[in-house]
Amino acid sequence: MTGRLPPEALERAAALLRAGDLVAFPTETVYGLGADARNGRAVAGIFAAKGRPRFNPLICHFPDAEAAFAEVVADERARSLAERFWPGPLTLVLPRRRGSKVDLLTTAGTETMAVRVPAHPLARELLRRAGTPVAAPSANPSGRVSPTTAEHVLQGLGGRIAAVLDGGPCAVGLESTVLNLAGGQPSLLRPGGVTVEAIEDVIGAFHDPQLEEEVEEMLALLARQQGLPSPGMLRSHYAPGLPVRLEARHLDPHEALLAFGRPLPGARLAWNLSERGDLAEAASRLFAGLRFLDEEGSRLGLAGIAAMPVPAAGLGEAINDRLRRAAAPRQG
Repeated sequence: MTGRLPPEALERAAALLRAGDLVAFPTETVYGLGADARNGRAVAGIFAAKGRPRFNPLICHFPDAEAAFAEVVADERARSLAERFWPGPLTLVLPRRRGSKVDLLTTAGTETMAVRVPAHPLARELLRRAGTPVAAPSANPSGRVSPTTAEHVLQGLGGRIAAVLDGGPCAVGLESTVLNLAGGQPSLLRPGGVTVEAIEDVIGAFHDPQLEEEVEEMLALLARQQGLPSPGMLRSHYAPGLPVRLEARHLDPHEALLAFGRPLPGARLAWNLSERGDLAEAASRLFAGLRFLDEEGSRLGLAGIAAMPVPAAGLGEAINDRLRRAAAPRQG
């Protein structure tokens, strides 16, 4: 049963997060579904609770800019925007720092991280007491309307998460603006609570609606040509350099093994997603396993990665989606 915690139960909510449980909490935008971003198993629980069909990158929340910039590489543009808009409804996508402890599942295996400092005082105090980056998409089942009250959270996720910290209705009711600063030119990934005009007042003009519309049309055309249901599936995720073979029921001598459950015999190099067949554990170990097998397999002169079958139920759907994209033919 999901507990409904009053504001004075902040320490209880923080303790649940540190223990690897899921806690919904209010921000100035919408209620977020929080998990310790350094705990892959806890992050996997977010995808399971929301019923996300794919492992999309999640926004990491911090109590202040200093804590956020300890995990990412911030340039002058990022620092200027943080000084102006944090705490507030602006998310910045920046290169993750080497040595960051944020789990790869949080960033969907990418080399970037989405970071934000929320303005809600209860959220910031929760983040301070938790003492860890908190991954938090909106606290609703995927595809449903984002929640702006604790009651909305309970209606959608009651029984699936440990608790919701009730901070009353959210003031903005609109998700944060997401701005990508990881490349050379800033790009708007999602409009939200901070306007483009306000951002341009700080870092100069970058937004070309006509160009962005043309890019979206091109992505949509590519998606249709490749039989993908949405352009979002074309966004960059970590793909191993070694080719990936799916549904492996035997192992070639020159392949590394991505195992699930009882491993295939004879592997020179193996990574088991979960020896006991636990999908949450498998999800939490997926991106680290692909990286390990790719890097070590290349060093050992192996020719590919054989991925054993993973059941499609629950989190298995998202795991298999990521494996299919890792195994897709390389373009260019």
